[in-house]
Amino acid sequence: MCDTCGCNITPGNRHLVEEGGKHEHTHDGKVAVEVLQNLLSENDHQAAHNREHFDRHQVLAINLMSSPGSGKTRLLESTIDAFRNKYRIGVIEGDLETENDAERIRAKGVPAVQITTGTACHLDAHMIHDALHQMNLDSIDILFIENVGNLVCPASFDLGQHRNVTLLSVTEGDDKPAKYPVIFRAADHVLITKSDLLAVLDEFDPNKAEMAVRHLAVEAPVSLTSAKSGDGLDLWLSWLEEQMAEQSARRREGKTATPTIAPEGQHLHAHG
Repeated sequence: MCDTCGCNITPGNRHLVEEGGKHEHTHDGKVAVEVLQNLLSENDHQAAHNREHFDRHQVLAINLMSSPGSGKTRLLESTIDAFRNKYRIGVIEGDLETENDAERIRAKGVPAVQITTGTACHLDAHMIHDALHQMNLDSIDILFIENVGNLVCPASFDLGQHRNVTLLSVTEGDDKPAKYPVIFRAADHVLITKSDLLAVLDEFDPNKAEMAVRHLAVEAPVSLTSAKSGDGLDLWLSWLEEQMAEQSARRREGKTATPTIAPEGQHLHAHG
């Protein structure tokens, strides 16, 4: 499935499977599975290199994942406003087309690099590596990676980030964690967004949504937030400050942090 939709072969790793590439692509089924497994291995190798790069520059990298329209960019705008005088923020934006989101972030005076993925429905570590050539990490404290809107594939690929955040909008169903468990199992923090709309979307029950997350044996914090009204953002901002403190402590000890990568998602991509 994933090989058919094109999400394994991305602009970042295409050179590995093109003619003459390290893992030249083939239509033979058995070898195709081997190629996909090799691509995941190459991705993980590149991700580790990216993470070393972040650590060396004392940068905390956060990967934001969600379906399209959940409010990732609006959340970033509010976070930038709140931390403007405290932390230096940079953003990598991932979309199939356009620079719309990157332009919104740049309008806040924050450096943003847009990655357009074409047909690929997620970012990979090679794309992030290429984007980093356009960023000065010495001038950044927190790097946010806004992944492509998709509730499946982004959870299966390590980008080199330290933490994953999954957003669930109240405009979606409160059973989304049960329907799309992979991306919620990969979360270090779950944000239920657009809470200001609950007055008109009363069929969404935040307690049911959190219970659906807990049924997945996920212990990550679940916060109800509205980037528009500001309600609940203090919990999100406090969590980020905790992550910054933990990252600083890790670096003093020469350690790092790796995100949760859902093993079932990787299996689907390697054998899909």
